[in-house]
Amino acid sequence: MFPKSFQKLIDHFASLPSIGPRLAERLVLYLWKYDQARLDDFSETLQNLKKNIHYCKQCFNISENGLCAICADAKRDQKTICVVEEPLDIIAIEKTRRMRGLYHVLGGTINMPEKQNELKIKELLARLKNKDISEVIIATNPTTEGEATALYIARLIKPLNIKTTRLARGLPTGGDIEYADEATLSGAIEGRKEI
Repeated sequence: MFPKSFQKLIDHFASLPSIGPRLAERLVLYLWKYDQARLDDFSETLQNLKKNIHYCKQCFNISENGLCAICADAKRDQKTICVVEEPLDIIAIEKTRRMRGLYHVLGGTINMPEKQNELKIKELLARLKNKDISEVIIATNPTTEGEATALYIARLIKPLNIKTTRLARGLPTGGDIEYADEATLSGAIEGRKEI
């Protein structure tokens, strides 16, 4: 139905997470209608993605320089490190404006055999040994893999005598207790706090 080069671009977009064939078609049609200068800029930015974007040498977040903006910010709490699975987790936590410390991106979970040797756990432990850290917040996803990773990391940190915490879990705002599953209710009961 579409020319080969057009269809190839649709296929590329459709291969991205959360983009199905219909959305991919709409995106390619939208780009086709772009004026040439904007399209050239888009193309150049995409071509230089791997050249301009790197991992932060300290926390493994996405960065254009040696350090990401968070690690380079001297106003951040240098004694607190929040451990996350992926850089997108940092974006979600930063939107809350509650985390003022630093981060450490693992790059996945311990239950991902293909990424097992790539995880940045050794680098985390080196950071904890070489810096004056008072708390590590483990913010892995509340999945089986995330829980296993959190427990594994907590065991590794324990001998360092650093306070290690886990994000609380519980009921979502606006939710009904009757519809909550057992794990969510258990987390809500265990993570309760005084009001």
